[in-house]
Amino acid sequence: MTQQGVRWTADQVLALAPDAASRKAGSKLGAAGPWSEAGSSDEGTVWGLCKGSGSKPYQTVVDIADASGPAYKCSCPSRKFPCKHALGLLLLWSGGDGAVPTGEAPEWAEQWIAGRRKRAEEQKAGDGSGAPSGSADPEAARRRAERRAERVTAGAVELEQRLADLLRVGLATAEQSGYGLWEETAARMVDAQAQGLAGRVRELGAIPSTGPGWPVRLLEECALLHLLGQGWLRRERLPDALAATVRSRIGLPAPADGPPVRDRWLVLAQYDTADTRLTTRRIWLYGADSDRTVLLLSYGAAGRAPELALPVGLALEAEVSAYPGAGQLRVALGEQFAPPAPTAIRPRGVTTSQAAARYGDALRDDPWLESVPVTLGRVVPTPDGDSWQLADEDEDAALPLTPAARSRPGLWRLVALSGGAPVRVFGECGHQGFTPLTAWPEGPGDAIALC
Repeated sequence: MTQQGVRWTADQVLALAPDAASRKAGSKLGAAGPWSEAGSSDEGTVWGLCKGSGSKPYQTVVDIADASGPAYKCSCPSRKFPCKHALGLLLLWSGGDGAVPTGEAPEWAEQWIAGRRKRAEEQKAGDGSGAPSGSADPEAARRRAERRAERVTAGAVELEQRLADLLRVGLATAEQSGYGLWEETAARMVDAQAQGLAGRVRELGAIPSTGPGWPVRLLEECALLHLLGQGWLRRERLPDALAATVRSRIGLPAPADGPPVRDRWLVLAQYDTADTRLTTRRIWLYGADSDRTVLLLSYGAAGRAPELALPVGLALEAEVSAYPGAGQLRVALGEQFAPPAPTAIRPRGVTTSQAAARYGDALRDDPWLESVPVTLGRVVPTPDGDSWQLADEDEDAALPLTPAARSRPGLWRLVALSGGAPVRVFGECGHQGFTPLTAWPEGPGDAIALC
């Protein structure tokens, strides 16, 4: 496609998959066998008919030119986005062997594309009209915010009392009480509309089952929870940026009010985390001109993947606006000026010592920070007894991999890419070690997703 410059790689397509099962099923449909009437247009559309179990083939169409990431439509009953048919169609297209020729879209695909683009134009026109986005009464909103703050304060006071009771009777009682104690406390925090406190309380319940040394880990997490509660109760005395961080950690919403920053944003990594209520997608971006790394968050209801999807290794020209808070990296995606396209951009790398120092510096602004995004310039994955580490080629230092990273298939992908030679690795560096998310070979080569 002329608008895309060159076709995507198979890894970039599979990075869109909502889960491992979809990735496997989509790979099986990446051959010409089940497809008929497949085609593509210079405007960024791919379509085709895929033979399924029924008498009628599934109609599948993908809009690659959407600036916020690919959009999908399939007549199959799957609730996953993208479904296996959309993944298979993109894999067939990425092969570039003539199986998806350029042509005119059939009526069913053209109708969907035309409808999407019409709605996008109407929304853009509405956004630029200067009309207010809603009819909310500012005074009523202020009163609601005050009532919620009062409930959060009551919840923080109750949590402080429960932590004091735990320390008074001894940490051993946490193991005897089981998870029920923490779940009941978390429910009280939900009632207080302090979702951030509730989430951290739930994490306490799992610590007694994490093996030797759990009392130390529990005490550390209780201390951080106490610090957050005190931060809320004394927020008027905090600097504005730190107070904004406390509100964010408590779970109070705030708009992305930072000035828009336009850049060529490289998609560094994308991965999902899920619980029984919500799927959270994290997308890390690197600004080629600003040398900034920022985070996009999107959400999907339980069992459904978030709609925003950006393949690793592509870049999009767009504006982003930062959320408030000291050291906060989360941004909102604003106006997009071009669809995601392949790029040779790579993030600037640092040494392992600089990565550890960067995490330490970040803790001054946000003591509850689990990790920071870091690109290591020249490291070699090396076994370290029963564990693994990333040994720095430029200094006598190394970073251990987190326990979660050591159990992922991405570790072996990283080892294979390295072959004993240094590679550039992007990931998250925190108190448990380093979690690799994407890697590049020392010489020319595409980004390899590790998550």
